[in-house]
Amino acid sequence: MAKIVVINGTPSLVSRVNAVIEYAEADLRGRGFEVERINVAELPAEDLIHTKFESEAIVKANGLVAEADAVIVVSPVYKASYTGVLKTFLDLIPEKGLAGKILLPLFMGGSLAHLLTIEYALKPVLSVLGARHILGGVYAVDSQAVRNDQGAVELAGELRLRLDSVLAELAEETSHKAARKSAE
Repeated sequence: MAKIVVINGTPSLVSRVNAVIEYAEADLRGRGFEVERINVAELPAEDLIHTKFESEAIVKANGLVAEADAVIVVSPVYKASYTGVLKTFLDLIPEKGLAGKILLPLFMGGSLAHLLTIEYALKPVLSVLGARHILGGVYAVDSQAVRNDQGAVELAGELRLRLDSVLAELAEETSHKAARKSAE
C-alpha cells in the first residue's frame, strides 16, 4: 500500500488549515492510501530550534518522510511566507530527503496577495531537499474555510473542487509510482 505523509506546518492545532488537512486525509484514505501526519508544532521546540538531528522525535518524523511515496506540505501563510515552525522542520530533513517523492503543497492565506508563496518561498526549499516532482498545489484564502455556529470549519464548494482535483492527481501519480516500485 502506498504511503502519504502530511507535514502540518501550522503552529496552532485549531487552525482552519486543519480542515483542509482532514479533508485531504479522508479523501486519500478513502482511496486506499496509508496516511500519516506530522504536526510540526507537537515536535519538541528545543529539537527544532537547536537542529537536533539525532533527537528521537526528529528521527521518527524523518523516518515517516523517508518511508512515504508522497508528501503533502501544509501551512498557513504569515508575512508572505510559510510558517517558521515549518521551516525549522524542513531544515532537519536530510539533504536529499525528498528525492523520489511526489510533493503536494496546500497553503492558506488571508488574501490572494500572497498567492505565489508556494512558487517563490516553498518550492526552492523543496528543490534543495531533492524534490523534483512537485504538483501545482492549492492556495486557499481564509474566507474559503469558515467556522459555523457549532465551531466546525466548513470548506467552500470551490475550494473542495480544487482539492478534489489535486488529490485525484496525487492519488494517480502515487499509485503509478507504487506500481512501478512493486514491479522492480
